[in-house]
Amino acid sequence: MHWRFGIVVAVLGLGALAVAETSDLGYRVDADWPSLPPGTHFAEVSAAAVDKAGNVYVFHRGEQPIRLFSPEGKLLRSFGKGLFTNAHGLRIDPDGNLWAADSGSHIVIKLSPQGRVLLVLGRRNQPALARERFDRPTDVAFAANGDIYVADGYGNSRVVKYSKDGDYLLEWGKRGVGESEFNIPHAIITDPAGRVYVADRENFRIQIFDADGKFIEQWTHVGSPFGLDRTSDDSLFMADGYNDHILKLSPDGKILGSIGRHGRAPGRFDVVHHLAVGPLGAVYAAEIVTLRVQKFTGP
Repeated sequence: MHWRFGIVVAVLGLGALAVAETSDLGYRVDADWPSLPPGTHFAEVSAAAVDKAGNVYVFHRGEQPIRLFSPEGKLLRSFGKGLFTNAHGLRIDPDGNLWAADSGSHIVIKLSPQGRVLLVLGRRNQPALARERFDRPTDVAFAANGDIYVADGYGNSRVVKYSKDGDYLLEWGKRGVGESEFNIPHAIITDPAGRVYVADRENFRIQIFDADGKFIEQWTHVGSPFGLDRTSDDSLFMADGYNDHILKLSPDGKILGSIGRHGRAPGRFDVVHHLAVGPLGAVYAAEIVTLRVQKFTGP
């Protein structure tokens, strides 16, 4: 990871510096969040997701890979032992179910809030470029009608769309630098109009498509998009992994400001991996290198 970080800084040059000069949004880190029982800790934290009540599910690469915390940071329960090889993306659908992307086993698992397996997409430990298989998937998003988008991912560089019942519908993308091509589609979200936003990480852009994968536009000024989430007012928050901060973007892609900067102290980042925004506006940042999740509250 560190050798890649050095190369990206050299490639981005002034572009990376320009993103880093954005104004600070005034968010404050809660250095005491969350509260872990004595003797416990996180392994690599790959993602977080927040439910409608503000409870936070943290996805990490430890023995109990999903940990649920109250909004105040109290550990409520842990589950998922033995289900995952390499935790990556985590989302909550409108019904409150969890969708976890396991980039190690090449599957996406739908879970009830209590941790019961409801559906599996892909074939465990069988990577392939096929309708019902993935190669290191990274993230999941949902259409208003319940359709599912899977960012597939490190190996296949595509997006695959399924019905709410898990039936294959369509796909788009391949490895490359052109429109509708990807170099690690690392995160994916939708908006109320049905558009699909893909964090095309190693191409340093966000690509935007209609619901059937038709290219609409791309944002190439945002740095290195690792994670994406959307707020109720239609703003976007983006984890800019190689620039070590979080950006807030307007619906048309304008950079509104940033949270954090490089470092390992509370309130700073060392390759922020994914993020989630809670119903009251708190931002939760998942970090693999520093083995933690940080909570930021607005000004």
